[in-house]
Amino acid sequence: MVRSMSRIIVRREVALVTLAALILSGCMSGGTRTAVPELQPNQYAAPAPTVTGEAVEGIVGGGLVGSAFGVQLGRGERRSALEAEYRALESTPAGQAVTWEGSFSGRSGKVVAAQPYRVGSQDCRQYTHTITSGGVEQTARGTACRNPDGSWTVLS
Repeated sequence: MVRSMSRIIVRREVALVTLAALILSGCMSGGTRTAVPELQPNQYAAPAPTVTGEAVEGIVGGGLVGSAFGVQLGRGERRSALEAEYRALESTPAGQAVTWEGSFSGRSGKVVAAQPYRVGSQDCRQYTHTITSGGVEQTARGTACRNPDGSWTVLS
């Protein structure tokens, strides 16, 4: 009887380990995404985004602040916010905030990028951008992938 009980316990432990392995493997089977241990700056990327008119080159389409999310920002604030998005995506470690401040409006923001991952041959990162205005925070989330020319395109 003791022998049959120990067999049951061993089988139960094997079943639990197998179940845990299956659950964890399901988390890893999201297609062709692979973790990138550390994002290396792209050799073609500009050292800092440059401004041409209203657009900051380096983030195609104006980043998250180029949408309705950044409509309250002035031109200088938008530039600072886009530069922060670029720095967070390009070279800041996962989870570390890149901050910016408006000159006169009292608005500020922070951009936090997640761990980079690879889709095919592109490096991609999810990130959040939080704008604080009058003590009220607004947060937008997006995913951006690096283009061969070193710029980033926001996917969502």
